[in-house]
Amino acid sequence: MKRFLTIRRLSVLFFSIFGLMVAGIFVFQRYWMEPGERCEAQGKWYDIESRICAQPISIAEITGRPIGVTRAQASAEKNKELVVIEDQLNAEKRARAAATEAERKRVAALQQ
Repeated sequence: MKRFLTIRRLSVLFFSIFGLMVAGIFVFQRYWMEPGERCEAQGKWYDIESRICAQPISIAEITGRPIGVTRAQASAEKNKELVVIEDQLNAEKRARAAATEAERKRVAALQQ
């Protein structure tokens, strides 16, 4: 009676699976890991899911605030600028209202 899984067949099966796994590791290393290592060696970022090598962007370029300034400090500076702008707008509004009132008085005086 012949058995299906003899020692010879098991060893061939084992070495075939082992060979496929080693080849898979080499393919993985060559096509996924090495591009990432080359990319990071250039000082860039590598996304392994999409396999994209991208240039990092400074947070200062995105937010517009100088390096070393915290978010709270930058927010306080912007708030100060907004208060100054609001004060200027209120002063212009008061000046327009005063000019309008003066013009109304002038027109009322002319009509009498």
